[in-house]
Amino acid sequence: MTSKGRILVVDDDRLVLATVTHGLSQSGYEVIDADNGDDAILLAREHKPELALLDIRMEGKSGFDVAEYLRDVCHIPFMFLSAFADEDTIAQVQALGAMAYLVKPLDVGQIVPTVDAVIARLRGGEGAPALRPAPLAVDVDVADADAVTPLTDPVPLAIGVLMHRFSLSRSDAWLRLQRTAADQGLSLDAQAERLVQAVEELARPQA
Repeated sequence: MTSKGRILVVDDDRLVLATVTHGLSQSGYEVIDADNGDDAILLAREHKPELALLDIRMEGKSGFDVAEYLRDVCHIPFMFLSAFADEDTIAQVQALGAMAYLVKPLDVGQIVPTVDAVIARLRGGEGAPALRPAPLAVDVDVADADAVTPLTDPVPLAIGVLMHRFSLSRSDAWLRLQRTAADQGLSLDAQAERLVQAVEELARPQA
């Protein structure tokens, strides 16, 4: 299958990183990922992606630092995926010239159409749009986190859990999930769902 384009995804939350990367890959994009700003800059220089999708608040270089470098040095367009939607953050997003700004949590099914639209605008020769404050993929109050669809596909979630828990690469985590599913005689989705449920159970406050 022909690639729809090369995307750089940067997020220091490896669960989000794995989920977004998986979703974009499944949609036909060639995805390069990084969990910190320094690696993101190196990868951008080496691979010259068509678009970068950046988390904002990360250890070390922030998404804003990376965006400024991409804009001024690499001339690579970018968009933000962040949990923050305060006025200062929005103002800085607009000042940097982001192509889009999405507020977490979001379903990958909401992220992919936005990426598609941004790529289409870029190929049509259009610059960054005038962003309205914190445009969301769904029309809700950003303070009401429960109203926004979370990242719910169990397979990429499970891959992210395995990456984080065992310090695995995405491909190794994928293979481990496949092996455990086969060992248990379960489908990939069923094994992923079991793993995610176990993590949620462990995270639940004890009575």
